[in-house]
Amino acid sequence: MIELRSTLAGRVTLAVLSTLILLFLALPIVVIVVTSFGKDAFGSFPPEAWTLGWYKQLFADGSKWPAALSLSALVAAMTTVFSLILGMTAATALVRSELPLRSAVYGLVLAPLVIPQVVIALGLFLLFEPAAMLGSPIAIALGHTVLASPIAVMILMATLKGIDERLEDAAASMGASRLTVWRRVTLPLAMPGMVAAGIFSFITSFDEFFISQFLSSVDTVTLPVQVFNVLQYNVDPSVTAVSAILIAVAVVALALVGVARKLSGSGKQDGLLPTEPGLGLSAGSETAS
Repeated sequence: MIELRSTLAGRVTLAVLSTLILLFLALPIVVIVVTSFGKDAFGSFPPEAWTLGWYKQLFADGSKWPAALSLSALVAAMTTVFSLILGMTAATALVRSELPLRSAVYGLVLAPLVIPQVVIALGLFLLFEPAAMLGSPIAIALGHTVLASPIAVMILMATLKGIDERLEDAAASMGASRLTVWRRVTLPLAMPGMVAAGIFSFITSFDEFFISQFLSSVDTVTLPVQVFNVLQYNVDPSVTAVSAILIAVAVVALALVGVARKLSGSGKQDGLLPTEPGLGLSAGSETAS
């Protein structure tokens, strides 16, 4: 294979293009964060004066933002639990067992990621409306789980493929039951992946709008729905403060994922998300071959 030599001009061009692309992607985020500290009631950029008034307004007496924030956090927490249970179960079945039609099952699991969210939201509305569950935080969390669990499955599948199956076989050969093997061997080794899957599930639920809009009621309004309701009739500068908080939550969550992977040493593993359940061999099978 011919190795292409890098030149100074090529490295400079690559650095400039990479910087421009990163700036283009980050520019809307920077504008929102900077505008949230502006004193202008119309949210102009760049601000002529600076203030923290919009952040104080979020938690003023009579504000609806704290209730929406707490509901989104509650729903996201429940979604995280549901997604981890479903994700670990599905990932174990797809990686550790000889599941018939595994590729078809894997495609079905990932289907919510390619189906328009408004279609999923409408289907969930028709499902929960006869059961009188509209507005229930549990119903909203179950709806969010439909979108969050495929992400958890992909992350946990990659995690399970990186675990040497010989460790599980050794524990089983010494008389450990399947539950003991999973609790004492598989679960501790898969914990970094579960942390990452949980954080991504939380972010997915916390930012979800369509399903929340269809399943919410007057008394149960999540943060993204509240943002939509406010912007639907007027321009409220406090929305920029809420958006900055959402950005901060996402940045902190992604930082926690990086820290968890670094502390566990899993950051050295190649790849994060599998594309096919049958691709790649486990560590034990690679050695055996």
